Amino acid sequence: MVEFNRGFLSIFLLFILMGLSSATFISDGIFESHAFTGRNLLQAKKACPVNFEFLNYTIITSKCKGPQFPPDKCCSAFKEFACPYGDQINDLTTDCATTMFSYINLYGKYPPGLFASECLEGKRGLECPASAPTQSANADHM
Repeated sequence: MVEFNRGFLSIFLLFILMGLSSATFISDGIFESHAFTGRNLLQAKKACPVNFEFLNYTIITSKCKGPQFPPDKCCSAFKEFACPYGDQINDLTTDCATTMFSYINLYGKYPPGLFASECLEGKRGLECPASAPTQSANADHM
């Protein structure tokens, strides 16, 4: 129950903070294991609307190479790849984060937890560069 309340509080705070900022962040919560426990057994995750299977992973695999896996290159490559999908990845009701990391690890053969341990930018997660306003956001101002 404590885990559920902490998760709910984290998601609630994430939405509040997202509303206060125009910058996009990739929540560090996506790096956590989301095993089905407790109440989650009855709450299956929705399929991700992004088809991560056919995306181009060379953004990451060409820059983030072992055995050293330099954090500056790995994290900037990860952000370049993941930031365009930040909203989908941060939606913990879907399997987007799990699916994305499965393919990153499949194509890059990275050690478990590489990005979680190396790519840290603060309490809110990784900051993504500001993107162009969406079409729906523009329609609100017309």
